[in-house]
Amino acid sequence: MRVEPYLMLSGRTEEALAFYNLAIGAKTVMVMRFDESPDQNHPMPLPPDWDKKIMHSSMTVGSTLVMMSDGMSAIPKDLSGITLSLTADDEVHANKFFDALSAGGKVFMPLSKTFWSPCFGMTSDKFGVSWMVTVDAQ
Repeated sequence: MRVEPYLMLSGRTEEALAFYNLAIGAKTVMVMRFDESPDQNHPMPLPPDWDKKIMHSSMTVGSTLVMMSDGMSAIPKDLSGITLSLTADDEVHANKFFDALSAGGKVFMPLSKTFWSPCFGMTSDKFGVSWMVTVDAQ
């Protein structure tokens, strides 16, 4: 059994895939657009010009699979209450990932030493996805 995050990004998935590939070294695994679906009978009507938007995609971040979709609406979803946790190998990588993820987002807790980690911080990215970046204690 697995639990894998699935982000609904309201029309910004293509931008997000490119961003995460650069920001945290994610690797895009697959992309399927609405017009590529073998079943064109969508349960909800799509917004105008939505056929080239992403119906389903996936990327790997290290060994974790993260899935994303533009969803069925351009109205942004509230992603509050969900946080993705990224464990970096060291403080250099943690700083690199944190700075990249924070660009255009909002820092909640700058990277700093805590009692559980030599380097931990919390931010949201420009898509509204919240992240905790940490380095495991040795």
